Amino acid sequence: MGKKIRRIIMTALLVVFLASTAVILYVQRQYRISAERYSRASGQYTSGVLEEPDTDPRESAPIQVDFDALCAENGDVAGWIYCEGTSIDYPVVQCADNDYYLHRSYDGSYSASGAIFADANNRADFADCNTIIYGHHMKDGSMFASLSMWAEQEFYEEHPVIWLLTPTQDYRIVLMSGCTTSAHADLYTIYPDPCEEYDRYVEKVLGGSDFQPVFQPEGTGHYVLLSTCAYVFDDARYVLFGELVPVERAGGKQIGEDKDRTGE
Repeated sequence: MGKKIRRIIMTALLVVFLASTAVILYVQRQYRISAERYSRASGQYTSGVLEEPDTDPRESAPIQVDFDALCAENGDVAGWIYCEGTSIDYPVVQCADNDYYLHRSYDGSYSASGAIFADANNRADFADCNTIIYGHHMKDGSMFASLSMWAEQEFYEEHPVIWLLTPTQDYRIVLMSGCTTSAHADLYTIYPDPCEEYDRYVEKVLGGSDFQPVFQPEGTGHYVLLSTCAYVFDDARYVLFGELVPVERAGGKQIGEDKDRTGE
């Protein structure tokens, strides 16, 4: 009887081990597929630009996006978000359902990594006073996993700006605040138009930052909240809050092959 029980236990443990290994391999394969898909998208739809001599590098984005081709692939594309020296280099999509792109890539195909997407309740073209943009915190460091790195002052000072390009306008996201919060916090309130409550909202967000910003708000009145999961407590989120500053579309000679794509 003892040998039979041991044999059953060993068989059960082997089944559990094989099942766990299969799950790990499947997840790793999904990560690899997602990374390759977004790498191809970056190579296909974006290109770097040569900066003009004696120009402020903050005045235009270091990349250009072929939105005609990108939007032809998926009409849900709302923009492209990019931060030099990080893994953030992705299309931004938006549709009528915040669940749709949780497990779909920017092109609508299945993806464990999902997509970077704007809140379905926001107006298109980032017209609201504040727009919320979501992304998964993937264990391989992709999507919005790097957001929590802005909790360190040194990292923030190396990356004080993120770029948001859209079919009609390019923006510099001047980062003003970063913090851990709850998924149910009032930071996720959307304000379509200016009001006193919105002013208090901005004041509250700016007052609770992990880093000390080096720039002052330029007074555009438009902000974005970048959000991802944080594994600190149940339903924890890490958010970056930045002012949307319109900039001129980048020009100059395209140098797509020289664009820094960290992590490729």
